[in-house]
Amino acid sequence: MTVDTRRSQGGLGRGLASLIPTGPGPQPPATIPVSAIRRNPYQPRRTFDDDQMRQLTESIAQHGVLQPILVTETAAGYQLIAGERRLRAAELAGLIVIPAVVRSADQQSQLAMALVENLQRADLNAMDEAAAFRQLMTEFGLTQEEVAVRVGRSRPAIANTLRLLALASSVQVAVSEGRISEGHARALASLDDHAAQVQALGAVEAGGLSVRQTEQLVRRLTAVSSRSTDAAVDGDPDLERMANGLREALGTRVTLAATSKGGRMTITWFDDDDLERLYQRLTGGHR
Repeated sequence: MTVDTRRSQGGLGRGLASLIPTGPGPQPPATIPVSAIRRNPYQPRRTFDDDQMRQLTESIAQHGVLQPILVTETAAGYQLIAGERRLRAAELAGLIVIPAVVRSADQQSQLAMALVENLQRADLNAMDEAAAFRQLMTEFGLTQEEVAVRVGRSRPAIANTLRLLALASSVQVAVSEGRISEGHARALASLDDHAAQVQALGAVEAGGLSVRQTEQLVRRLTAVSSRSTDAAVDGDPDLERMANGLREALGTRVTLAATSKGGRMTITWFDDDDLERLYQRLTGGHR
């Protein structure tokens, strides 16, 4: 089955250039030996498509490297900041030297620049993005808000991408391999149980479900789980009837529990967009 996993371009408030320390004027690319360049340990990309790499290698063998890579100078030579695919393809094509822009950069900037470059090319899969965001937070102590500023995304977008790291491993692999999109994965992340996520993933792939259809599937699975849980705990047919009505009306998980002084209603939302939808539904759009 084929699932459209193309990701929209744009939305980056800051470009790669705004993260690169520059000198008094534009610096022309240098020509440096390929053998003198070490890989970037903060490279966010973990997967490289074989067909795309073969095509890039053939292009570079015929035309050379048209866009310089980005490096920083070290005591041992140079360290790559951005341009991993071009460097790999240049090596495969047998190039001895490669054009490069040399910049000074600390470790945090190296990761941010490599990440932003890949984001601008819109070809970094969502799991690689999530891992890079987490690396910025854990290794460099950045908050979600600071990561958002660094890469030109909104804080909710960063939070939603980070949620993918809690998915079942087989779902994460499906995202990395491009079998499902980030939208599919975000819908599946609404299921708390990994076994349920894996089961839903099978249904998504077998049926070629769209993101919207996946969201509807998750709501049905959640409602079924809620009904069985609530019935086992409360055993009150009136509460169950009202809970079912609320689930249908709101399109999300709703639980009702009786207490000695009345009761408690719990309404679940799965992301910021879902919360906004529920707010509009419950208030009629009034702020």
